[in-house]
Amino acid sequence: MSEIAATYAQLPADDLSRALAFAQLDSPTAQHIGLVGNTYTITVAGKDTNGRFCVIDMHVPPGGGPGPHRHDFEETFILLEGEVEMTFRGEKSIVRAGDTVNVPSNAPHQFHNSSTSPARMICICAPAGNERFFVELGVPVATRTTAPPKLDKIQMSEFAKKAKAVAAKYGTELLDQA
Repeated sequence: MSEIAATYAQLPADDLSRALAFAQLDSPTAQHIGLVGNTYTITVAGKDTNGRFCVIDMHVPPGGGPGPHRHDFEETFILLEGEVEMTFRGEKSIVRAGDTVNVPSNAPHQFHNSSTSPARMICICAPAGNERFFVELGVPVATRTTAPPKLDKIQMSEFAKKAKAVAAKYGTELLDQA
């Protein structure tokens, strides 16, 4: 036992200034963000974890998913329902309910729901910050499955300009291909 005690530093005291973070998806205070055809519900924000990680519940309808990108944080996806096509460094894989994938930081990737049913996944980003990117770029919507407003050609062009302008602030780069 003494070897173990010598190996690990003593745990610091409990930080009593931090509270239990508790999210209810159907609560009036839940934060649902419509973005690129998907709806992202922030269940645990970086402010709740001292910036260590965030958790986002993702509703991805058929045809949904972000374009190719990469970022300077780890991203883990736990697929709860449906399936998505994950492109990682140019290689495509099908991720199905029950599967978990981790995208290493800085690696080009994207996911796309090419099925006919919605997909639902939990996304964990470490460290946190991606949830703030979604809030700044997306639009608030009513529920976890409410679709974001459809954008016309002009609105889509304005959105793309804003996304490019804001991405670097959150350690993200939008790419032409994953």
